[in-house]
Amino acid sequence: MRPKENLRLRQSDSMNRPRVLLADDHLMLAEALSKLLEPTCEVVGLVQDGRTLLKAAGQLRPDIIVLDIGMPQLNGLDAARQLKHDTAGVKLIFITMNEDPYLVGEAFRAGASAYLLKKGAAFELTKAITEVLKGKTYVTPCMSEGLAKISLRNPGSRKRAPEPTPRQRQVIQLLAEGHSMKEAADLLNVTKRTIASHKYTIMDLLQLKSNAELVQYAIKHRIISL
Repeated sequence: MRPKENLRLRQSDSMNRPRVLLADDHLMLAEALSKLLEPTCEVVGLVQDGRTLLKAAGQLRPDIIVLDIGMPQLNGLDAARQLKHDTAGVKLIFITMNEDPYLVGEAFRAGASAYLLKKGAAFELTKAITEVLKGKTYVTPCMSEGLAKISLRNPGSRKRAPEPTPRQRQVIQLLAEGHSMKEAADLLNVTKRTIASHKYTIMDLLQLKSNAELVQYAIKHRIISL
């Protein structure tokens, strides 16, 4: 049986305000952000996992998607990569608890227009939306020092590790979250045998020896969050 999709749709009340879709598995936070935005934006829906986000974005065609990085079934970074490919023109604003400056760069490479921390979202989100609608980018000011330090380093000297494909990353996330191969197959609309093939290819590619190592890899590479 497929899990129930976590989607709350909102009735359209304006043709002029920017249409915003919120994606966060912490429903209380999403509701709070919705109330914050309602005076200036049309909040068209709330979703709680990455796979439902992809479906909702295709149905609702928002102007802006405000999303977390750590979401079940499909994390925000991998969802963003697919959204930028499938939903032309959509602006992506990440709101996260993660203060790792390296993650800011990864978010923008995935297609982000803005990056905020949850602790300051109440004060910065409307400003970030204003900026991205002008075609600009926005990063929360408290991350500036960490970003400056990274820019002084030379990442080119580091040897690149093997990279799983987008589909393999989806399989890694589902298995690392504890889904069985049958459940993962149902979610991805493939056979259990296909999932098994992906798993063993992944284990060989990344030189992983056990499910525990697969989970550790998923956490380290931000495919899932603790």
